[in-house]
Amino acid sequence: MGLRDRGVEIKTPEQIASMRRAGLVVGETLELLRASVRAGITTRELDAIAEDNIRSSGATPSFLGYHGFPGSICASVNDEVVHGIPGDRVLADGDVVSIDCGAIIPDDSGQGWHGDAAITVAVGEVPADVTELMRVTEEAMWRGIAAARLGGRVTDISHAVEQHVRSQGDYGILEDYTGHGIGSAMHQPPDVPNYGRAGRGPKLVRGLALAVEPMVTLGGKDVSTLADDWTVVTDDGSRAAHFEHTFTLTEAGAWVLTALDGGEAALTALGVPFGGR
Repeated sequence: MGLRDRGVEIKTPEQIASMRRAGLVVGETLELLRASVRAGITTRELDAIAEDNIRSSGATPSFLGYHGFPGSICASVNDEVVHGIPGDRVLADGDVVSIDCGAIIPDDSGQGWHGDAAITVAVGEVPADVTELMRVTEEAMWRGIAAARLGGRVTDISHAVEQHVRSQGDYGILEDYTGHGIGSAMHQPPDVPNYGRAGRGPKLVRGLALAVEPMVTLGGKDVSTLADDWTVVTDDGSRAAHFEHTFTLTEAGAWVLTALDGGEAALTALGVPFGGR
């Protein structure tokens, strides 16, 4: 295990390499699921596709059994923001589904290392405001990652996410659900809020890995948890979008461990250094 600062896990380069392997499994699984989303498929069928791909890649699903969660992915439809349980729900044209996926890869010592990412996918044609919501949310995630610099602070990311969302329209940003540290466990300190002032929180250093995941709605920020104790829905019934990537920082810049290209295309487009290898 690497050093810890206030409970923050700092990984060695070898441990980050294991996280990259887990991240690639997650990224490949999400691309498979993106291609599988269609009208008529159930969220349980998507879950089965994900579990098969994760296990056939030599990894195990992070989510399955986590605090009793029964699925290998979270599949959240329309006004469901996060933590939707895969089941018999049949996707229909006009739906959007957030798919959150995690995988664990062991290193040579047997220690498991996590990757965690999410996408929101449209089923067929969706209203223009929903398409715009998805664009804004995904771009906000990338703006947050692009704001991270060695020596900076965690809320530099938070501020960049919020500023981008606010600049694009009147959207709701969830406050009670945040990004997080990640490594030998899926959820670790520090929290990475999607709003707030820059310059606060733990310092961004080599070996720190964070999951950045804006959750944005077409309406308000208020949400509730359904009777299943997992599924988070908007109180006003508005549609939601959710995107997530796991990243770390190198001397060269950000390296997105769950992006198949390491984040090179998106970061280069934003004019910031790419730190992948």
